Amino acid sequence: MDAEVLDRVIPSDLRQRLGRCADLAPVPLTGPLDTPEARAVLAGAELLITGWGCPQLTEDVLAHAPRLRAVVHAAGSVKPVVTDALWDRPGVTVSSAADANAGPVVAFTLAAITFAAKKALPVAARYAGGWPGFTEREGADGRVVGIIGASRIGRRVIAGLRASDAGYRILLTDPYVGKEEAAALGAELVELAELCRRSSVVSVHAPQLPETRGMLGEEMLKLVPDGGVVVNTARGSIVDTEALTRECAAGRLDAFLDVTDPEPLPPDHPLLALPNVLVTPHMAGAQGSEVRRLGQYAVEEAERFARGEELLGKLVREDLARLA
Repeated sequence: MDAEVLDRVIPSDLRQRLGRCADLAPVPLTGPLDTPEARAVLAGAELLITGWGCPQLTEDVLAHAPRLRAVVHAAGSVKPVVTDALWDRPGVTVSSAADANAGPVVAFTLAAITFAAKKALPVAARYAGGWPGFTEREGADGRVVGIIGASRIGRRVIAGLRASDAGYRILLTDPYVGKEEAAALGAELVELAELCRRSSVVSVHAPQLPETRGMLGEEMLKLVPDGGVVVNTARGSIVDTEALTRECAAGRLDAFLDVTDPEPLPPDHPLLALPNVLVTPHMAGAQGSEVRRLGQYAVEEAERFARGEELLGKLVREDLARLA
């Protein structure tokens, strides 16, 4: 992983703990994997812990790691690191610390939905003009929240909404979920168009795939009722940026966006100046001291690996179609 994140993700105490279950390379790999120094380390590696900034594990890289048996990714999405060559390699297990990264995203999303339901952005924008009247205030009670994607995070957001006392009504759209499973989660399964038509808050939790690109486009956004809010903590490409910009600029919709397309937005992009839009720099996931959670998860996976146990974050190639 990058040198700048190494000491935050796996600080010295976690490195010491890691050293009690494995022989550590003398120097962590923080640069390219095709140098003589890196190849010398890879030649003896059985377990590789990766993170932000790790180069792809290509066929050439793997050719210099003949003893490799496990890759544990201590970051967000594993997609930038894994390749077909890795999946095709017999006897190699891939694990992700995505569960450890999910907690901060869920907390961020629930906060955004609460602000969205209470119409915090437009009310705050009017605050300079005077104290808002009682009838101008909005509450969260009974709001209909549409969840796009019963992902790892989407499911936990649904659970968080159910645990609140606001009485949220929850709609869900996901092609991999049936009505009974949705009901067990506490949501009503509907098609995307119906979800948009009925929801006052639409929260995006789908993976980034060719078929999800622009799925929340102009046609769907126009179905969201006036005063509706779009929350996106998944991937920017799922929402049509220009279509959303038009709806927000017209004052018809508000938005809380932790991800955008492109990312980052150009400095002069209208979304950055609209009073009813909050754009944050892809910070919903583990940040600062939170990234230690990812390192701790990775170390615990290494301990399981050393004991010959199944890895909790184990992935298979087919999982990628449902992952961010």
